[in-house]
Amino acid sequence: MQLVADHIATKISADIPVWDIDPYDAEILRNPAPYYVELRKRGPFVHIPRYAILACGRFNETREVFSDWQRFVSSRGVGLTDFQVAPSWRKPSIVLEVEPPYHTRTRTVISRALSPRAMSVLKDAFAERANALVDDLVERGEFDVVPDLAEAFPVSVFPAAVGLQEIDTRALVDFGAFGFNALGPDNALRSAALERGPQIMPWIMKHCKREALAPGGFGETIYAAADAGELTEDEAAMLVRSLLSAGVDTTVTGIGNAVWCLASNPGEFEKLKRDPKLARPAFEEALRYTSPVHSFCRTASVDTTVGGVDIPQDTKILCVLGAANLDEDQWPEARYYKVDRRPVGHLAFGVGIHGCVGQNVARAEAEAVLTAIASKVGSIEFVSEPVWRPNNAIHALDSMRVRFTLRNS
Repeated sequence: MQLVADHIATKISADIPVWDIDPYDAEILRNPAPYYVELRKRGPFVHIPRYAILACGRFNETREVFSDWQRFVSSRGVGLTDFQVAPSWRKPSIVLEVEPPYHTRTRTVISRALSPRAMSVLKDAFAERANALVDDLVERGEFDVVPDLAEAFPVSVFPAAVGLQEIDTRALVDFGAFGFNALGPDNALRSAALERGPQIMPWIMKHCKREALAPGGFGETIYAAADAGELTEDEAAMLVRSLLSAGVDTTVTGIGNAVWCLASNPGEFEKLKRDPKLARPAFEEALRYTSPVHSFCRTASVDTTVGGVDIPQDTKILCVLGAANLDEDQWPEARYYKVDRRPVGHLAFGVGIHGCVGQNVARAEAEAVLTAIASKVGSIEFVSEPVWRPNNAIHALDSMRVRFTLRNS
């Protein structure tokens, strides 16, 4: 058995195109659009020899691999490492990297905590905070969307809803980012992320313990499941940490990317201003268009076939969600951002049993922010060129200075 990047290098059919590219190259991660186009053009799958993986970027094949948890498992790791043959740098996620029936048990608990009904309780608080923040940013005029809006809003509302009584913005925001970088190969991004771990994790671990949480929050709901025998105490703590990653990092990325879409497409922003009820569709379209989680892996658990391509058991497959969400065969004029598209079925939040546990959080927070922007902001103008942050699994902005002008009623 040959291992490459901590997974099994399977024998790939000669019929599959070979593409000598590094999908984790920093420049590709900053600007992935050309890579996405070429990946789809080359076929339903390509073989990337430097990592001994298959990669897929067309919508149908990517959706099939990503959603079929029986043939393509997450329990062997959603990054390049195969937990069956190499140790993980951390304990596998008990939601993202397990299969039923274990997954059913943990997913039920976390879904209960983040149910639409539970989120509806926070709707007014989200709207109030979003309106106050946007008012402040309009008055300020020029600011950086990433720290001043995309990070500031989720950190100001969601950790407290979980039950955190102390807020460390950098620890909360960096918690998810370093975990996603660790999913890639042994490159500079992964090394830097793992070096940050000892600075971040002690704070996260401490503040997610039962005794550290305020009563009445989502964390209390999860620990109640431990009291009822649905989970162990350690599993409950892991799920609370999962809440923070799901409710902060992915939401930060999604909100920042959505504002970039509106600033880059002033005509679409005008549509949103005319009808602020388009805030939710505008966010869904931003998710499709920018795919905050650009890639996750699956591992073939059996010999199988997808799209006419034979895939051997043990093959690591890089599911390039960013490419699939821009597939013109699935989304007419996919290369354009349209606030009224309503892209039902996009893969930005995953699909099937492993769909993002925090998607209700992200949607509620983003809707509050985009509704406030549509109601109060006349125009969004770039002050400088946006800077994208390379990450092995996340497509996120590093900095984006803009100017909000006041909307005339």
